Amino acid sequence: MTTPPAPRALDVLLVEDDPEDTLLVREVFEQHGLADHLTVVGDGVEAMDLLRRRGEYASAPRPDLVLLDLNLPRRGGREVLAEVKADPELSSIPVGVLTTSSAEEDVVRSYANHANAYVTKPLDWDKFTGVVHSISRFFTEVVRLPAHD
Repeated sequence: MTTPPAPRALDVLLVEDDPEDTLLVREVFEQHGLADHLTVVGDGVEAMDLLRRRGEYASAPRPDLVLLDLNLPRRGGREVLAEVKADPELSSIPVGVLTTSSAEEDVVRSYANHANAYVTKPLDWDKFTGVVHSISRFFTEVVRLPAHD
């Protein structure tokens, strides 16, 4: 019987414009020793620049996971999700939607655009922390993600 590979630290791209939500995610990542692997951008334009390694992000590591808010300035998360999943070079990156929207239309549209998960942000600090911990644990300990450059 083969031994499964040890969990590896994932490079996570958080696309979030709310400073409080960003702080919460950072705290959870720090608690679990993953803070060095979290990159945060505040809008969809920056997210696509990082994912395509353009401009100031030319040497950025390719993320293993994107946590994407839907309601973003300049370019919304819905558009970012559709663009990522339509691009053969980016489509294998798992995208978890992490948003305040609980609208059924957003859930359906996100999955239609191949989101790998849709999570509504709880308003309670402890519940939000628990959700972020569950997401990070799921992607670091439960699933196997493809290797990349």
